[in-house]
Amino acid sequence: MEGKVIGPGPYRATKLWNETIKLFRGGMPLRRHWAHFRCYDSSFTGSEAVDYLHELLRHNYNFGPEVTRYQTLQLLKKFLKAHVIEDIKGRHGTEDFEDNSHLYRFPTLSPLKSLPIRPLLRDSSDLPRLIRWDDYEELPQQENIAPLKSAVMTSDLWNKRHSVAIGDVHECKLIRRKEITSKQVDHIWKSMTIAHLQRVLGLKTLDGILDPVYVNGKHIVHNIFSVNKAGIVVLENKAEDMPYWVVSAMKCLANWPNANDIKQPLYPGFERDILRTVADYYQRLKEPLLTFRLYEVFVNILSLLQEQDVATEALQVSCLLLPPPNRRRLQLLLRLMARVCQNPQLPPLNDTIATRTLMVQMFSPCVLGSADDMDLDELFATKLVTFMMEHHNVIFQVNNKLRCQVEEHLSHLKRAQIKYAGSDTDFSASPAFCKQIRRVDCEEQKIIGTQTPLQQLLEGLIADKELPVKDKRKRLKQFQKSYPEVYHNRFPTEESKAAVIPEKTARLKPHLMFFSLKKPLQPFQRSWSFRA
Repeated sequence: MEGKVIGPGPYRATKLWNETIKLFRGGMPLRRHWAHFRCYDSSFTGSEAVDYLHELLRHNYNFGPEVTRYQTLQLLKKFLKAHVIEDIKGRHGTEDFEDNSHLYRFPTLSPLKSLPIRPLLRDSSDLPRLIRWDDYEELPQQENIAPLKSAVMTSDLWNKRHSVAIGDVHECKLIRRKEITSKQVDHIWKSMTIAHLQRVLGLKTLDGILDPVYVNGKHIVHNIFSVNKAGIVVLENKAEDMPYWVVSAMKCLANWPNANDIKQPLYPGFERDILRTVADYYQRLKEPLLTFRLYEVFVNILSLLQEQDVATEALQVSCLLLPPPNRRRLQLLLRLMARVCQNPQLPPLNDTIATRTLMVQMFSPCVLGSADDMDLDELFATKLVTFMMEHHNVIFQVNNKLRCQVEEHLSHLKRAQIKYAGSDTDFSASPAFCKQIRRVDCEEQKIIGTQTPLQQLLEGLIADKELPVKDKRKRLKQFQKSYPEVYHNRFPTEESKAAVIPEKTARLKPHLMFFSLKKPLQPFQRSWSFRA
């Protein structure tokens, strides 16, 4: 595996494998043993190894108390095959580990695996692009589209865009987006669910964990909306549903002893046969219920189990990605397991194993597994299924955060857009939307939110050198009438206005100059005028 670039899922599995080996090698008691009249120092028997490793795994949070002795034995067999341990004669690989007095030892060479090279972190550009308001056509074939270039705000464009404010255009029209198709709704749920999952997992990339190509938005929508009163998925195609006899067996066992839909007489051990019937059905499925493609997603959730709320949210979102038949089978199975474990009236289902341990060990491989043989598959499945069984009621609820985000985005797409006649063609990337608000909020926005753009509009009008002085005065007069407060703040006195735009110079005709005098002439002036 050295030098191979793979995702954080295998990286974590390998790291946990190495940590387990270090704990086992560092704590396993070694002592002198005699075998066939010969002394072997620093050795241990197979039974001693099973005893010690079993306790180690049960008290390790990564695995937990549900680990059985049988699982411990299977892990030691993998240790022997991987040369983590060897028998007393140095043999490994082809040998089989035995839970008896056979002697084993640790090899001198390091048995640790090389950690896989983690992929370079990239941004979220590999996620499906979210549909925006101005996406009128069907979904594009290519997910990655170059961003829109920002427009240059020239004075002409500014006056054109804000022509209503300066009096040239007196009305606007509302433009509605084309009807959103079901295909686009599925795409929006897909892109926003994947993005939400990435945030919950706390990852900068989903490379090596989840390929968006294999996520079906239609499955997400079906899992959310096509459910019965109990929140269980209802399938449209009945051929994909579980056989009736399996459902009847599960109901019988879940409601024991108050239900028996199979209509057969009870006999000693009947409940064990019912369990075996259900187990046979699930164990014959072609792949685990969480699917091979989502294996890495759920392995990464294992690291979040210490934070119950975070792990629950991650499982809520991840289980939405399942095909509806898988989600239905999984939910019914976890409900059955929880009820069986909590039913004090149910007889023991095994003579040597507790009912809770039996249920987890029997169905864990049916829930989680990888397409390739992974070292700690059984232990991962046991840990995850135990958590899911304990919190199944919450896990299969729709995540409120995700639902609100998607519904808000869909509502945003359905809103109308204000467009000024012949203006907004260059600014379609930043539309304004009509939305009813309270009068108090309206007045507050009127005072606070409009001051800056109106001031900028006024300054742009003043600085426009291409606009004739006559038209500029006309527009300033219109602006003063529409926005007196903004105008007064800019021109508190006539002198301040004259400093920017000179007033008209009076040009009076000679024969009217006499009548333009505001004060009467003095007597000597009138006399002089008469004599002249």
